[in-house]
Amino acid sequence: MDTRSYRILLASIASIALVALIMQATRYNGAATTYTLPGGTPSYSLFLPLVAHEALLIATPTATHTPTHTPAATLTDTPTSTRTDTPTATRTPNYTPTHTPAATLTDTPTSTRTRTPTATHTRTRTPTHTPTATPIIVDPGQIPCADLTNLELPDTTITVSEIVWPGWQSPGPYEQVQIDRIICRVTGRIAPSINFELWLPLTTGDKPWNGRFNGVGNGGLAGYIRYSRMLAALKNGYATAGTDTGHQADATDGRWMVGHPELLVDFSYRAIHEMTLDAQAVILAYYGQGPQYSYFTGCSGGGQQALAEAQRYPADYDGLVAGAPANYRTHSWPGEIWPPYVTHRSAENVIPAGKLSTIYQGALAACDANDGLVDGVISDPLHCRFDPAVLLCQGQDGADCLTAGEVDSVRLIYAGLNDPTTGEQFWPGLEPGSEVGWIGWGALLPEPFDLPLAYFKYLLFAENSGWDWKSFNFTDPQDFAILTDADARYGPILNAINPDLSTFQALGGKLIMYHGWADQQVAPRNSINYYNSVVSTMGSEAETQEFLRLYMVPGMMHCGSGTGPPLFDTLAAVRQWVEQGIAPAEMVSLDGARLLCLYPQVARYTGDGSTNDTKDFACVKP
Repeated sequence: MDTRSYRILLASIASIALVALIMQATRYNGAATTYTLPGGTPSYSLFLPLVAHEALLIATPTATHTPTHTPAATLTDTPTSTRTDTPTATRTPNYTPTHTPAATLTDTPTSTRTRTPTATHTRTRTPTHTPTATPIIVDPGQIPCADLTNLELPDTTITVSEIVWPGWQSPGPYEQVQIDRIICRVTGRIAPSINFELWLPLTTGDKPWNGRFNGVGNGGLAGYIRYSRMLAALKNGYATAGTDTGHQADATDGRWMVGHPELLVDFSYRAIHEMTLDAQAVILAYYGQGPQYSYFTGCSGGGQQALAEAQRYPADYDGLVAGAPANYRTHSWPGEIWPPYVTHRSAENVIPAGKLSTIYQGALAACDANDGLVDGVISDPLHCRFDPAVLLCQGQDGADCLTAGEVDSVRLIYAGLNDPTTGEQFWPGLEPGSEVGWIGWGALLPEPFDLPLAYFKYLLFAENSGWDWKSFNFTDPQDFAILTDADARYGPILNAINPDLSTFQALGGKLIMYHGWADQQVAPRNSINYYNSVVSTMGSEAETQEFLRLYMVPGMMHCGSGTGPPLFDTLAAVRQWVEQGIAPAEMVSLDGARLLCLYPQVARYTGDGSTNDTKDFACVKP
């Protein structure tokens, strides 16, 4: 060996020793792991730190990162399965207006976007060490989180893509939550004005991604992303997304409706569909694979969104949960102003707030024991025979009785809103057992609840800035014609009442509906009416229950609370139905104490022991 070669050898040995000392000092160990982007050379080298209480793969660029792939060319927009987006049939005569509208809004066609993933992902890793802790892979798939802003999606701009850490708080002003894990957070905007957000859990660590997607619904008039519902999905391991549906406002503020029919379309169905397609495309890009299954959960306005998905975009989701669905808005919003109307007709018709408990106790006395158990809950209001006249004061007015005017108001609230010309029911009434909730939703307040009032102020009477709700007469045929005309004009956009779910059924979709019997806002019988319309359209209840099941929850108010049993895990039930083929029958409350029966069955107490043991109850047909 010549002198020059000998010196080079010594220098190499010294360099190797120096690197070893540095690595020991910094407690890093292991070989580089390279990630190769499609069509390009390795662009990141990842080293595994073995610092105590920390095991995070750290990205160290080996060169300036210039992606050589084109996401738009590799990600087109069609479901990863062969499911197709086929519009279902039109509304049946049960929901067809009998009048001719003065004008008709154009119902925007459903999206023609297709989604066929073609990108491939190469990842090579040959570790030469054994880590002392499970590594957390921040960027598990083909495109790192920070680079998702470069993803090209139809009509969409990805505005933020970042790794956020436990303790990160979602932006306000309407809902603020803190996350408890590392996620890749992605925000985007779909033209013209739909904002959405997607949270992507990591694939490793103690809170990994479960391989599934959970889209979450809104409530009321939407207007902001429901971070609390996203957080619940995230805690269960789902990648999850939500949207403001195209406008930014409080959920009871309807001023955005004025002069913007396109926003009604986005609010009613387009935003959820477009959010879903974009979320599934980003999931594919980030993880290198699409979701194994996709689910959607929502209540109230979110329940309407779930039904709109089943009816308009049956290929979007494998399973849907629709709670207390506000799916017949052109009927429900007038129907929600009916109780304030009947109680504000005159001073004699106003029901004092203190008497709501009296009415509630009267309803319990008449119907609570019908299920074999006196427990402060009416299990089956359909078979409750309560006439508030039994509470009529026999002498002087008092807190424990009702005047004739008050009795009349209670009867009309139970009866619901009828068309004064035809006598047909326009919207069902509230049920015995719901009375304690009436005050919070406008029946006894000086003004009705803002949400249904917005329909009148910003759609029906938008040109009349001084319109007063008390000037509208629900019993006058001329005034009522305004409602039937609006039903024909706005119903095709705002409502989700199409009972033909044959495409959703053919694609293997599963749908769970639930509704609280004590709902003080959306009349519970609306869900029964829709369910019965599906049964009629599909041919039989047995065939319908192969893909759609309805549960009526005793004592539950709007989307929760009330005197009934705690909530039931409907997402777990629909997931088991989709993935294992096990259709839910009875469900058990989260506290394990009560049964929730498949409609039309009701729970009856059959035991003589504990009333908090499900073995002492049975589901029977009334």
